Amino acid sequence: MSREAIVERILSDANAEADAIRREAEEKAAGVIAAASARAEQGRREAEAEVKVRAEDVMKRRAAAARLDSAKLLLAEKRRVLDGVYEAAFARLKGLDEEDALALAGRLLEEYAEEGDEILFAADYPYAAFVARLPVVAEKKLTLSPERAEIGGGFVLRGKTSDKDLSYGALLAADREEHQAEIAAELFKDNG
Repeated sequence: MSREAIVERILSDANAEADAIRREAEEKAAGVIAAASARAEQGRREAEAEVKVRAEDVMKRRAAAARLDSAKLLLAEKRRVLDGVYEAAFARLKGLDEEDALALAGRLLEEYAEEGDEILFAADYPYAAFVARLPVVAEKKLTLSPERAEIGGGFVLRGKTSDKDLSYGALLAADREEHQAEIAAELFKDNG
């Protein structure tokens, strides 16, 4: 064998071995790339699933907050309507004509006055002189105070044991405390 043939054989064997190493390296690289791609795809799927869960959670929280805000606004509007009802009732009480005002005063005195109480009228109560002539005033020996109170209609009974606020505002506040739920149910029965 000649030297050239030996060199050529060595080169051929080296080329064959280099090709084998290159193929093995390419196969390993392809395996590494495939494994990396699979891990990347798995990571992408996991990240998408996590993003979906987080997005759903954010949407649920925002929807709950929106429902809460909506309920707060509805409640505020219902309160505003109820306030309007009681403001209108207050205006009607202050605007009672003489006959109705005296009938109301008589019922209140019959029910709440105790013998010897003093009646302190609101500064703007127009029928004090007429209340003084009601039979209940004489029956219960009630007196009329020369003073006037800034109470917005009605009167206060000052007694030996306790005072009773029978001003229109106090009467309406007591009524609201007792009947607010019923009134709201009637006003908003179709609205929930």
